[in-house]
Amino acid sequence: MTAKRRLGSTDLQIAPLVLGGNVFGWTADRAASFAVLDAFVAGGGTMIDTADVYSAWVPGHSGGESEAMIGEWLKTSGKRDQVLIATKVGMLPGEGGEKLAPARIAAAAEASLKRLGTDRIDLYYAHQDDDAVPQEAVLEAFGKLIDAGKVRVLGASNFHAARLKSAVDAAKASGLPRYHVLQPEYNLVSRHKFEGELQDYCITENIGVLPYYGLASGFLTGKYRTKDDLGQSVRGGRMGDLLEGKGAEVLKAMDSVAEEIGATLAQIALAWLIAQEGVTAPIASATRVEQLEDLLPAMELNLTKDQLNRLDTAGA
Repeated sequence: MTAKRRLGSTDLQIAPLVLGGNVFGWTADRAASFAVLDAFVAGGGTMIDTADVYSAWVPGHSGGESEAMIGEWLKTSGKRDQVLIATKVGMLPGEGGEKLAPARIAAAAEASLKRLGTDRIDLYYAHQDDDAVPQEAVLEAFGKLIDAGKVRVLGASNFHAARLKSAVDAAKASGLPRYHVLQPEYNLVSRHKFEGELQDYCITENIGVLPYYGLASGFLTGKYRTKDDLGQSVRGGRMGDLLEGKGAEVLKAMDSVAEEIGATLAQIALAWLIAQEGVTAPIASATRVEQLEDLLPAMELNLTKDQLNRLDTAGA
């Protein structure tokens, strides 16, 4: 059994890999979504990450598709008590306004609970910062949900260090619930948004970190190595920028580690994240069981100090 990690200073314990739910109801249909979710739990996974806005960007979708799919699976599988559900508010406007308006938080939480078919959200994130609303008012709105037993733990996604700090300070000063989790973009080729002040603050305050884009949208699986590979997906343009930057060096370092330990590049990318100070578990998504089976071994993969240093240097 994979050893669980405590999420910040909360009482939640999670496996060191979180399943991203952005693909459910979008590039993964019902059968594929259910199969991936079942395989994740069978493989020792514990937390599923989604958001009310997934997948509003798809023509004909309005948001909530991922939550609804997870809700159907929870009902059909009977596995609600085996998993922790994380979802988010702040990017999908609707009843009560937009972003982190207190009335919006209240309405969005009810809508998420309904789609998920559950009475509680284990981890509820502010999906993005909202400087139009006082941070005390935001935390107060979240506090009402905690008092009602509808939310257990709060998290912040895409917050800069100064705003995360002022939110935690506001919570302490006003006796309000605080953010215990941060979800930043962080991976071997994108490190500037987290390393430094933000990482240091999370370590000092014992804020659990669950990074997204752990595989850099697929770049770190090694499938984009030449200009000819860029046509493989709609993300090709972004991959070209990574290749021209430090991406090629990072892939080279990952290849040498892969040769030494017989792991795949995806496993190495996630194991590197799992080993970073302050990180509790990276988030990764899969549209097929085979993809997921490639990710799960990362939870047990221990890279040596030398291997970690080489990867660090390549992506510095």
